[in-house]
Amino acid sequence: MLGSIRRWCMATALLPALVSLAGAEEPPKSAQPAAKATAESESPFVRLVRDDQQEPVALQTSIIRYVKPQTDGTKFHVDLIGAVHVGEKSYYERLNKEFTKYDVVLYELVAPEGTKVPKGGGGRSGHPIGAVQDGLKDLLGLEHQLAHVDYHQANFVHADMTPEKFADSMEKKKEGMWQMMWRAMGYSVARQNARDPAGLQSWALLGAMMSRDGHALKREMAKQFEDVENMTGMFEGPDGSTILSERNKVALEVLQKQIAAGKQKLAVFYGAAHLPDMDARLHKEFGLERKSVEWLTAWDLREKPQGAKKN
Repeated sequence: MLGSIRRWCMATALLPALVSLAGAEEPPKSAQPAAKATAESESPFVRLVRDDQQEPVALQTSIIRYVKPQTDGTKFHVDLIGAVHVGEKSYYERLNKEFTKYDVVLYELVAPEGTKVPKGGGGRSGHPIGAVQDGLKDLLGLEHQLAHVDYHQANFVHADMTPEKFADSMEKKKEGMWQMMWRAMGYSVARQNARDPAGLQSWALLGAMMSRDGHALKREMAKQFEDVENMTGMFEGPDGSTILSERNKVALEVLQKQIAAGKQKLAVFYGAAHLPDMDARLHKEFGLERKSVEWLTAWDLREKPQGAKKN
């Protein structure tokens, strides 16, 4: 029982951070829901979809297209592709197909220039953030992004900090990885208390954990993603943070270079918590406007018949 409670505490506090912290480590050596389903959140970045009985059926991330106003005459478009870093295998397979549609796909990974993510992910990570992701992957019966995204596609371009620049930025801002993670934990607990004063969701999550019902646990954890825009409060201060805004600046500097090089179909593939800040920067610095939103199912939360195979 104590082991279950410890895992519950870890999952409750750290799961929201997985859409922001992923990529801050060096790399290691499904069917859509029913049409009647409705979205719980108004966020254009991540949403929880429920059926007519208000039961969660899918956790989805978006592909948002940005264009210049029609009168501008430019032809390029930029798609922000949000990610959760543990998900269904079918989710990453779908993303791999989407990536082939672009001239260039900018991706996140704090790693030296020229680093190639090994196909299949290269095994379990020894980094604290990677270890948390691996633990949640096993707990929820999901897959890790690094194991299934094909980073060897010819149009993939690294658009993130090197470990040296990342460490230097954190030092200048007086940030520390464990400090950031504890801040994330504190923010998550406070957010849950504000949204659920009676603690019903926490008890539901604990009950799912102790029952060893992986599907119920997956549903309860999916609810942690419902307000991804507010997750930035875990990290961002008045001057921003290394984890989010400083890495976003690097990514969009690379984007500007690719646009200048004449690329017309561009994508930025980053953790979903990065997207609210990127969205604002694309509006302000690039003069782009949202044109369309497409949704992909990252977690299939529907009840499956006994004996059904995992995607």
